[in-house]
Amino acid sequence: MSDASPTTPRTTGGGPSTRTVSSAAHHATSDGKPLLEVRNLKKYFPVKSSGLLRRTVGNVQAVDGVSFTVESGRALGLVGESGCGKSTLGRLITRLYEPTAGTIDFEGQEIGQLSNKQMLPIRREIQMIFQDPYSSLNPRHTVGTIVGTPLEVHKVVAKDKILPRVQELLEIVGLNPEHYNRYPNEFSGGQRQRIGIARALALQPKLLVADEPVSALDVSIQAQVINLLQDVQREFGIAFLFIAHDLAVVRHFCPEVAVMYLGRIVEVADRETLYHRPHHPYTQALLSAVPEVSQAAAGHRRERIMLEGDVPSPINPPSGCSFRTRCRLAQDICARVEPPLLQIGPTHKVACHFPGELGKAPDRPITARLLGTDDAGAPDPGATPAEIDDRPGFGPTWYDLEARTITSTPRPGA
Repeated sequence: MSDASPTTPRTTGGGPSTRTVSSAAHHATSDGKPLLEVRNLKKYFPVKSSGLLRRTVGNVQAVDGVSFTVESGRALGLVGESGCGKSTLGRLITRLYEPTAGTIDFEGQEIGQLSNKQMLPIRREIQMIFQDPYSSLNPRHTVGTIVGTPLEVHKVVAKDKILPRVQELLEIVGLNPEHYNRYPNEFSGGQRQRIGIARALALQPKLLVADEPVSALDVSIQAQVINLLQDVQREFGIAFLFIAHDLAVVRHFCPEVAVMYLGRIVEVADRETLYHRPHHPYTQALLSAVPEVSQAAAGHRRERIMLEGDVPSPINPPSGCSFRTRCRLAQDICARVEPPLLQIGPTHKVACHFPGELGKAPDRPITARLLGTDDAGAPDPGATPAEIDDRPGFGPTWYDLEARTITSTPRPGA
């Protein structure tokens, strides 16, 4: 049984008899812009006091100024500790949560402030795979109803074609198409997650937000689901925002990875750069906890970096750098000034005053001159702040850490 199959066209009445092959080119934007562009996105949850008046006494800053892009047909991994805001960010992208501030551009359209009615046609293009395959499926509905409801609501196919399409989708994800009349409790965890994937694929979306899709599954089943998602991406050209805490899974699936800490992205880079040359102390600590089979076989072990202290409360995060209370490199400037997400390579950004490979961090903050401050973070009247490119994604110029100058990618043939 194949885990991949051609898709049906997006026309009412389409069905298995009129299949067309989808590709990544099908999902490319006409003006060459990223499929998804998120800029300075924030989500604050109000904290209410007890008593009759229930006044707002604070805010949980779950997502605090996040910017990134997702290209058509590509996968961006999002990793970090539990509670760092990964799942909240995914629900903001799908508009299950209303953003507090910032913009969400999907195919050039700002969707962050759209009403539920205005979002209805866009929900066809952005789907979500939920973390828990047990609670994300209605136990009172059959698999056929669960997978077929999106087709009926959005009128993707005629009513008499819904069941054949549901059976085709079940076959695509490796399930028996004749089991459409069974209930979720009759399936294992891995099979339930496949049902969730079939439901997400029903509308042939351009973007899938996968919120830890394998964390609740056995290790042997995880590999099957990850391989299925790769087949789906390759066959249909779907872009992924892949949220996970398992760095090994993200490395296998995503060519680009972003690291979150306390509601902010602290480092984002291509896969090879991030895993072999991380420059943020938090990323280095995360990677030190990942077991390396090849090193263990050779009798070598990567030195484990133990972080001291607890994760600060998102209700009252630290001033300046949010990681400074647990960072071995922290100095005065870290408490005074929030480090910008500075591009330090063609496909590498980091938010740190002392970025560098493990054991090679600079003694003085490299951001002081760029921000117009002295080494302690106080304003320097004699310094001229540089204009830091804060666009989501990567630009053609970056700050060379060794030369301490702005450089750029040479043009082909130059």
